[in-house]
Amino acid sequence: MPLKPQVRKNIFTKLKAALAKQCPPMVKAKDTSDTFEIIGNKAVPYGSTKKAVPGMYFSSVVARKDMVSFYFMPAYDDRKGFNNIAPTAMKCLKGRTCFNFKKEEQVVEKELDALLSEGAEIWKKQGYVK
Repeated sequence: MPLKPQVRKNIFTKLKAALAKQCPPMVKAKDTSDTFEIIGNKAVPYGSTKKAVPGMYFSSVVARKDMVSFYFMPAYDDRKGFNNIAPTAMKCLKGRTCFNFKKEEQVVEKELDALLSEGAEIWKKQGYVK
């Protein structure tokens, strides 16, 4: 069932604001009316050819018809640890890195800020952020 436009907008706005707090050191890669994406601030080799990319993908939020999707790549490193930091958000995790939010109360700002801060620390340790 499609989300009401105002609910979708409110969820997207909360998620985008949380992501924007990570800039700097992260860098905005995409900012449109329905997508917001941030990447690391350091060029790194990527893929089998080790071609340099301007920054390692960190996270994004995408407004969809029936949900707002939040993609968070550091979840590959430490999913179990994130359960303690953001238990409400972790209930919305579908797959390894995709969270699907359908209700405003699922987006807890304090949890999201802690989750993103921990993810930023992981990115620093990996060498994706200066």
